[in-house]
Amino acid sequence: MTRFARLRWVCCACVLASVGPGSASAQSLTPDEHGFIVAAPGDMVPPEGSRSVSVVGTAGEPGMYVTRVTFAAGTGTKPHSHDQGRYITVLKGTWWVAIGPEASIYQPDTMRPVTAGSFIYEPPHGIHYDQARDEAVTVQITGEGPVKTTRYETAPDG
Repeated sequence: MTRFARLRWVCCACVLASVGPGSASAQSLTPDEHGFIVAAPGDMVPPEGSRSVSVVGTAGEPGMYVTRVTFAAGTGTKPHSHDQGRYITVLKGTWWVAIGPEASIYQPDTMRPVTAGSFIYEPPHGIHYDQARDEAVTVQITGEGPVKTTRYETAPDG
């Protein structure tokens, strides 16, 4: 990916992150007759029971995507990586993360807090896991699809 393409993605992620910290709707937002999408937080309300919303595109299809994910308090992921780079902005709450090769073993005590407004770039094949602890956390993930996720073995108690 060229430096210009990378910059374009980061700019898009920042602009979309400024829309607001709410979760998004179940369907992708529809562009106006000129191709623009402008959405207020009230336009992006998830259907009951969902935690992930496609704002633009989807991670499983070719092309750029923007997804908002809300983790309920006490939920998260185990060690994994993606074959594509991902640009993540924490919109609401404190997200706890473990990143790097040592993250292939699930050790929640080694996670570090990432507060609202923070940005994370996950390189292709970068091993990581994450968690919402005492509060719900909403993150916005931008990347290029399709994305393949690889899960890693965890410690016997994980």
